Amino acid sequence: MAAFTQTFDAHSVEPSTYDVYPAGKYLAQIVSSEMRPTKDGRGQYLFLELDLLEGPYAGRKLFDRLNLVNDNPDTVDIATRTLSAICRATGQMQVKDSEQLHLIPLIADVRVRPPKGQYGESNSIRYLPRSTAAAHGAPAAAVAPAPNRAPNRVPTAPAAPTAPAAFTGGLPWQRQG
Repeated sequence: MAAFTQTFDAHSVEPSTYDVYPAGKYLAQIVSSEMRPTKDGRGQYLFLELDLLEGPYAGRKLFDRLNLVNDNPDTVDIATRTLSAICRATGQMQVKDSEQLHLIPLIADVRVRPPKGQYGESNSIRYLPRSTAAAHGAPAAAVAPAPNRAPNRVPTAPAAPTAPAAFTGGLPWQRQG
């Protein structure tokens, strides 16, 4: 149990909404992952949290689940194929820990799944390497490197100087000046 220091009034705060992203290719990176038990307790899935890096949804989250341990072999096959796509998209062909897939920009090819049963529309994700996405017509903005906006972003290379610095002779620690 957790006691609040004051009464929380839900009338004063709008609840979180989970919007479905429009279909498209988004520059993203995995920022968190963990194995979790399935509801029935007989399997496990890899839970993935991704940050979108650019465009109107920059800073927003995507989530995915890969059902890697399940009684249904088709379910496991789908999950392992998706994990293979993520490995290829990040360039990590052999992984022992899902953390090896973190903070490597990739293209999340987001699609919209229609409503089914009690659930509304949702997103599904295919994973593409940045170079493949460019070859298949992803918008230039989606495949451009993300600006280094937060500490958890992959650093980008510094811009090259426009003109070479003048050589003044001698080693730097021997120069006067």
